[in-house]
Amino acid sequence: MINFAQLQSKFTTLRSNKAFELFVVFVIISSALLVGAKTYELSPLSLTLVTWMDRFITAFFLIEISIRFLGEEHKKDFFKNPWNIFDTLIVTISLVPIDNTDMALVARLVRVFRVLRMISVIPELRLLLNSLIKAMPQLGYVILLMFIIFYIYAAIGSTLFEDINPELWGDITISLLTLFRVMTFEDWTDVMYETMGVYPMSWVFYLTFIFFTAFAFLNMVIGIVVNVLDEEHEKIRKQEAIDAHEPTIADLQLQLEQIKVMLERQAK
Repeated sequence: MINFAQLQSKFTTLRSNKAFELFVVFVIISSALLVGAKTYELSPLSLTLVTWMDRFITAFFLIEISIRFLGEEHKKDFFKNPWNIFDTLIVTISLVPIDNTDMALVARLVRVFRVLRMISVIPELRLLLNSLIKAMPQLGYVILLMFIIFYIYAAIGSTLFEDINPELWGDITISLLTLFRVMTFEDWTDVMYETMGVYPMSWVFYLTFIFFTAFAFLNMVIGIVVNVLDEEHEKIRKQEAIDAHEPTIADLQLQLEQIKVMLERQAK
């Protein structure tokens, strides 16, 4: 008979198996396509097929999370990983029946969020998300500075252009929305030409605003995220070197110093 230790070893091997991981990714993608299929009007036969596929996916996710939990050597460590907690919550709530229950709407929404399990399965996506989260403190200052620029330009726009088009510049909140439209280049030239009919030099207002927001701040955000991403890659490389017991540059320098000391002693 297979004891629990052998069973745990098999589960550990299975959950780290590349073929199994690819199949999990395939099921997650299928789950996403299934959610999209439900937004269309389906025939009774197609609806029945979709329902059974949804049940299969839910059952597979339950089995998969159980394998990952049982394959963990220290069970408490399983819940120290936030992604494991997220996956467990998604799978647990997915067990709620969709039809004829008060929780039906919640269950349907959770099935949409099952697509996010792709992040917990693919390490590269986890790295990107972790980098974005770690960059948030630095991005916060950029966003604050951007809001200040938005507010100043919105106040100026509301003061100068309110009489030209109250629907776009009636107050500061509407002006903020108009400036967001300008920043995203959504027919912004129509807004500019309208004000240029009264203030011919108003193009300076729009071009300077676009330069600050769409160009300068956007590049600052990209630079911060890329910098944090590089730092995360470097941490991973160092950890992999430690795990593989590969000497780092610091270790090689230390070894060279030791060899130098030994040669000096022999020379004496």
